[in-house]
Amino acid sequence: MDIKRVAIDAVTETIVMTVVHMDYKGQVAKRINEKMPLATVKGFRKGAVPKDLVEKQYGKAIKQEEVQKVVDLALERFVQSERLNLLGTPLPKVNENFSWDAEELVFEYEIGLVPNFTLDLDAKNDIVKYVVTADDKLIDGQVERIQKQFGTAIPQEVVAANSDVTGTFANEEKGINNATTIAADLFKDKATFDLFIGKKVGDVVTVNTKGLFEDDHQLMDVMKVSHDDVHGLDVDVNFTIEAINTAELAELNQELFDKLFGAGTISSLEELKAKIKEDAENQFAQQADQKLLGDVTEFLIESTKFDLPAEFLKKWLQTVGEKKLTPEEAEVEYARSEKGLRFQLIEGRAMAQSDIKITFEDLKTFTTKNIRQQMAQFGQTNPTDEEVQGIVARVLSNQDEVKRLSDQVVAEKLLELFKEKANPTTKEVTYEEFIAASYGE
Repeated sequence: MDIKRVAIDAVTETIVMTVVHMDYKGQVAKRINEKMPLATVKGFRKGAVPKDLVEKQYGKAIKQEEVQKVVDLALERFVQSERLNLLGTPLPKVNENFSWDAEELVFEYEIGLVPNFTLDLDAKNDIVKYVVTADDKLIDGQVERIQKQFGTAIPQEVVAANSDVTGTFANEEKGINNATTIAADLFKDKATFDLFIGKKVGDVVTVNTKGLFEDDHQLMDVMKVSHDDVHGLDVDVNFTIEAINTAELAELNQELFDKLFGAGTISSLEELKAKIKEDAENQFAQQADQKLLGDVTEFLIESTKFDLPAEFLKKWLQTVGEKKLTPEEAEVEYARSEKGLRFQLIEGRAMAQSDIKITFEDLKTFTTKNIRQQMAQFGQTNPTDEEVQGIVARVLSNQDEVKRLSDQVVAEKLLELFKEKANPTTKEVTYEEFIAASYGE
């Protein structure tokens, strides 16, 4: 057999395989001999059919099967021996003039190659690393929410200015159907809450989403609107009132502090505020890290130039998956996934250049940390090592979980690498300023 590579461009090639009789005749003969005792041809007893008739009846199909086996194995070994780094899988090229009766059978496979490119992680950039602080307004608001949450709800007949109103926002067209509790300070225009004043349980109040909140992103929390839909959303939503209460605020005393954080953890309002600030800023730090990773990702995608085997990948996309795509659908799918593919290649190059590897110990340490955090959220602040490791072992016995957690470990290691290499400018902001910087508002 003769196998060679023919370059189409820097990232697309054709593998040409020429198969001759010697490559498959022995296996075909063996299969014919195996078939003879089982062959049935009219006019002959089973097992007594002459060999030439067996070859005539079954030979063509056996030849095609055996040749394909030879081709598949040779293709696999060739890709390995040439150390080809493929995108997608080889695609057979259709040859209208192909004949199984030819002396030489020529098969062609188109392949897409991972591009060769230079990744400069130290490139000059204007990336900002945000340090988000919890200001007094945020902390005081959280203290009040805690007092309301642990206070006493006093049912009311009608909505008043100081009422907490529980109900459901709904808009069938936008798929909005979310139960929540609202108060006068929720809305951007305080006069909006006047629409609720005097209403009773069962009444419906209609408001418009446009400019309803100080930050449109509150639509994601209050109405469970997706991020893609929040910007400029301008629809009417109906709020059906289900309960009306005023809150008798809980006292800020030791009983409440112990309820919140465990006995003796904090003992004053000042310590409560410090704890709220610490927890909030830890959460903000995670969000800031995600933004930093996103900003570095965008920068690297834009600044790292390389060609992809686009036309090959569009054809390949038509062949994978349960539902075969049309050329038009494949075009759309490629456009949707191209940026992700580019970063996947950049990510791999960054890991290789920086010799980043994921060990089982890395995975175990990361999983242990996650389990402890989750247990703490449910009030289990001091689990034993034995309890935690038992859960870790169960989690890591699930291959899907191992894959998911491995991806998170990779993202964490890459984030640390990008922080070091990108050398971003640090900027301290409030949470409101961070939201504005994140969403351009």
